[in-house]
Amino acid sequence: MRPSVLLMLGICLVPAHLKPAEHLDSPFLQRCFEEAKQIVDDAYTYSRAESLRRVRKDVVSPHDALRLLKQPRGETRSSVRAADYMEQTLRLVQERMHRIHKRSLNATDLLSAEDLERLSMITGCAGQVRPPPCSSTQNLDTYRTATSVCNNRNKPRLGASNTPFARWLPAEYDDGISLPKGGQPNRTFNNFMLPLVRQVSNNILSTTDAGVVSDREFSHMVTLFGQWNDHDLTFTPFSPSIRSFSNGVNCDESCERTEPCIPIAIPPGDPRLPTGPDSCIPSFRSAPVCGTGFSAYNFGGEPNKREQINALTAFLDLGQVYGSEEKLALSLRDLNSEGLLRINSEFRDNGRELLPFHPLQVNMCATRRRVTNDTNAREVPCFIAGDVRVDENVALTSIHTLFMREHNRLARQLKRLNPQWDSETLYQEARKIMGAYTQVFVFRDYLPHIVGDDAMRRQLGPYPGYDPNVDPRIANVFATAAYRFAHLAIQPVLARLGPNYREDRQFPSVPLFKAFFTPWRIIFEGGIDSLLRGLVGRPAKLNTQDHMMVDALRERLFQFVQHLALDLGSLNMQRGRDHGLPGYNAWRRFCGLSQPRNQAQLAQVLNNSNLARRLLQLYGTPDNIDVWLGGVAEPFVRGGRVGPLFACLIATQFQRIRQGDRLWYENPGVFTARQRAALSTATLSRIICDNTGITSIPRDAFSVLSRQNLLVRCSNLRRFNLGAWRERSCTDFLETGSCPGDKDEEPTFQDQDLLNDEQDNEIPDSHLA
Repeated sequence: MRPSVLLMLGICLVPAHLKPAEHLDSPFLQRCFEEAKQIVDDAYTYSRAESLRRVRKDVVSPHDALRLLKQPRGETRSSVRAADYMEQTLRLVQERMHRIHKRSLNATDLLSAEDLERLSMITGCAGQVRPPPCSSTQNLDTYRTATSVCNNRNKPRLGASNTPFARWLPAEYDDGISLPKGGQPNRTFNNFMLPLVRQVSNNILSTTDAGVVSDREFSHMVTLFGQWNDHDLTFTPFSPSIRSFSNGVNCDESCERTEPCIPIAIPPGDPRLPTGPDSCIPSFRSAPVCGTGFSAYNFGGEPNKREQINALTAFLDLGQVYGSEEKLALSLRDLNSEGLLRINSEFRDNGRELLPFHPLQVNMCATRRRVTNDTNAREVPCFIAGDVRVDENVALTSIHTLFMREHNRLARQLKRLNPQWDSETLYQEARKIMGAYTQVFVFRDYLPHIVGDDAMRRQLGPYPGYDPNVDPRIANVFATAAYRFAHLAIQPVLARLGPNYREDRQFPSVPLFKAFFTPWRIIFEGGIDSLLRGLVGRPAKLNTQDHMMVDALRERLFQFVQHLALDLGSLNMQRGRDHGLPGYNAWRRFCGLSQPRNQAQLAQVLNNSNLARRLLQLYGTPDNIDVWLGGVAEPFVRGGRVGPLFACLIATQFQRIRQGDRLWYENPGVFTARQRAALSTATLSRIICDNTGITSIPRDAFSVLSRQNLLVRCSNLRRFNLGAWRERSCTDFLETGSCPGDKDEEPTFQDQDLLNDEQDNEIPDSHLA
């Protein structure tokens, strides 16, 4: 066949004259790219069509639901596609050269600097790493960008969405570059093979709902707020393809490990799942980042290790409300209003706003008829918000709804205070206040309950100021392991409570496994009030070493009536291996903790000889224990709900998030002193009161109801004072000496609804459930 015909067909064949020491010519590289592009585009097209077909069926399988939930969208999808173009182009170059020369050659040995640069351009990778401009016209000192680019003026992409997770320790892959840890048959680590993650889940994590122990200090809101907060910081998308790029294998129909398939094998004698060589839980690799793994040859000439992409910003900015990409952020706004977020145009919750419906018509949330056995029941689509996981469970959906309402409440009141403000100013000022809310709540109310007294004192004490040299990026180990500790603090039931904080008789509490992807429960079963009362009025599950993960997550995750469900514990460990996370002892060393070498030492660390024995029966050595499992197995630190390892990793992450954020609410110039003082009085309980029909609530939403945390009437909770945001008119200048922008003057407005109510009358003990 003539070369011109090959070029038309786009077939990537090595020029016959090429010798190993020579660089590849541009036409050959172009053909390899075109072939790679065709492979990726075909896989994406097939996968999208197949995925949509499946999630539009009457019954959606759990792994289809999970895959749709973890799909990259918008700019994230463009980033992932560029990485796939690059990786597949270099894979073809590598394969073709190996066939000709029968020796292992790196693509970087054959590509000139000019060709590498050109390949970066045509794949789209260059756009993912090129620093964006930070123009002074963008108001970057006042408001955050949706993507958080230009937060750090010297390194504009630092902490921005669609950038790699940080590595605090080097990744450990089977091939040293990209293959998942423990993925190769008979591969040993520290002279032991890694156990199957499902076997570990069965042997260590298994518990029954009857064995659940409730937390005596902290409410279920602590658990769900943690999930809500995680969805502000981390989202690791799967590869969009359900088909292997190299051999076309369908990841749902095969147990073969081939990019991007990473199936979870079922151990012999599994109590629930069928066993055998063709039996597995389908799973997919996290999408790579341009310029990492094998495609790193294009970014410096050395084979770097594969990195995963964080689709969200690293900052506490409520991206789960507003979106972490410009197009999504714009689509969530009501552009015909005075700075409001879009709301549902069809349904209300006792007259109050609900989230808008997702425009994608799928049946993932259409479970009402099957759950209620009512063939005439009205089905509704999924909701949409700033984070795709908004519908994952109805308690999380309720928190999403609450904060959407609070934005709109703030925007309306700011308009009353400042009639001269335009829609953009109202939106941005309300968004800025909301971002400060979450920073206050996380550091003041949430983290002390999690990381305990010592970490709060040593790492998360008074604000030290902004440091542009601090890297705020989310660490891979934080996203993939440490911040998944709360999976063991989820109750098997989501409580729905009436005004007296007892079971709602009309719409009783709902089992967790029946609360996944069910926005219809909010629309047709009483709204969000009873769910929020359930979160603040009932305790969290206590993670104990003999009762770790409830069946709703380990055996019934995303169960849609009759389909086999997923196992969240197995998924967590499999994801850690996919990301190449080092083992338990490596992270203990990172945190300056002891590294147990044998069963006796591990038993001392865990304060549990039986658990240490069972872990070493599986792993052989403490070095090999999956870091997520080792972390959740440790006894709690004083005052916290994680062990020493996770207390260190979580505190370190939030220390860096705060110190590396130029727009942190305490950084001078971001807010005025009076505004900061007002923000310090904000509480989650008051936000719930202001945006629901709830009339009494615990003063501290994160602590269980007790004589120290009584119910109080909402009318007697201190209101958030917006007076510090009132701009004085220049007509007041002769009288006050102030003009617009001078916000430190005492406001003199008459709207009593915006003033503080300092009364704190408590509900009698007899009203406690």
